[in-house]
Amino acid sequence: MTEMIHREDVGDLAVIRLAYGRVSALDTALCEALSQELGSVASSPARGVILTGTGSAFSAGVDLFQVLDGGADYLARFLPAMETFFRALLTFPKPVVAAVNGHAIAGGCITAAACDHRIMAEGTGRIGVPELAVGVPFPALAFEIVGARVQPTMFRQLVYGGRTVLPAEALQLGLVDELSPPDLLMTRAQQATEQLAQIPAITFALTKRTFTEPLLARVHAAASLNDDVLRAWQSPEVQARMRHYVEKTVGKK
Repeated sequence: MTEMIHREDVGDLAVIRLAYGRVSALDTALCEALSQELGSVASSPARGVILTGTGSAFSAGVDLFQVLDGGADYLARFLPAMETFFRALLTFPKPVVAAVNGHAIAGGCITAAACDHRIMAEGTGRIGVPELAVGVPFPALAFEIVGARVQPTMFRQLVYGGRTVLPAEALQLGLVDELSPPDLLMTRAQQATEQLAQIPAITFALTKRTFTEPLLARVHAAASLNDDVLRAWQSPEVQARMRHYVEKTVGKK
């Protein structure tokens, strides 16, 4: 257990619960803690993982206040830490089921999309990738992760529109795989994880690689794009748009 995430073993499954501040916003420390925890679970006897959040949020995405306060030096540490976490989650050799208990915005949506199966609680939680509404470009890995999950005809509209959607539409678009009543979310997530964990471990891991390696090859081919993405996040134009978005939607710190 850490201040940011809670780990609980349920039978032979590991439950990792985001519990960082009010909305488990992603920052350098949280991304590093999650990468470390995934490494620990990978080498443990656990046969699968359930990833979930706390309260009304799965994760509200990147902590924009820290980005704005930390400037270029912070971004130079944060973006690689976030990519390391996304890559660790995407390539985790055991089954990972996202129990999306509430809002999964931007980086929170990408986190869910990196899991093998995504179950979202019915209700008023929203999910989506409003990066362009914030004013920031996608790192290559984040872009590919979501693009591999969403219906191709809708992916461009979701990215350019920058909107978030309610659970029923998220299911239609492919952002999640199924919906659950909130009080049954963890039970259903456990059932789904146990079902995937019945597959021989080596078979599951190799099949997962079959899905992920073409995606990672595309990311590798676009490696130089991430340098441009970092410069864009650091640019005065993007920083100004980000600050405007934060003040409009969240309010001043």
